[in-house]
Amino acid sequence: MSLNEDLKWRYAAKKMSGEVVPQEKVDYILEAARLAPSSSGLQPYRIFVITNKELLEKIKAFSFNQSQITDCSHLLVFAAWDGYTSDRMGEVFKQTLAERGLPENTMDDYHNMLWGSYEPLGTEWHQHHSAKQAYIAFGLAIAAAAEQKVDATPMEGFDAKQMDELLELDKKGLKSAVILPLGYRAQEGDWLVNLKKVRTAKDEFVTYIN
Repeated sequence: MSLNEDLKWRYAAKKMSGEVVPQEKVDYILEAARLAPSSSGLQPYRIFVITNKELLEKIKAFSFNQSQITDCSHLLVFAAWDGYTSDRMGEVFKQTLAERGLPENTMDDYHNMLWGSYEPLGTEWHQHHSAKQAYIAFGLAIAAAAEQKVDATPMEGFDAKQMDELLELDKKGLKSAVILPLGYRAQEGDWLVNLKKVRTAKDEFVTYIN
């Protein structure tokens, strides 16, 4: 099937069956997220994969009691950097140059230019920017899940502060951005499962400017 056909198949499952997603499918989805593009290749985000049932119950409690969180097979938590620093950027560039077999100072000018433009923008801008990068990976994870015929329900409905505290993300310099339960749709108990997918008409959605 083509990607577009896979995306027609997918929807935001409102109830999951509890069936376990094979690890090779989870790995495929995570690899798609890891390979996602990000601004300057910084990948200012990480993914936490949660299967512990007690932990999932705690997360459900501050996520509007959405059942997918405890009925899913794996919960992916996308967490973005809480801010950019010159050192953080430098570590990424150092790894990039090492893997490409290039001298350590090859990206010094670019590093200085980038940090010089980011630093004055402040922490709030940094956090929004890194979260937007996480969403790119998030979107590719959803597409990869559809390709694997795994249901994935995008969720912003959770208390980010409580999530950060529960996973101790502050100690890692991260803030939770968005979460993605992976699993399989329940044929019974999901009001959305058999409804037609509705999207904005193409001629309204797309504007060509020649």
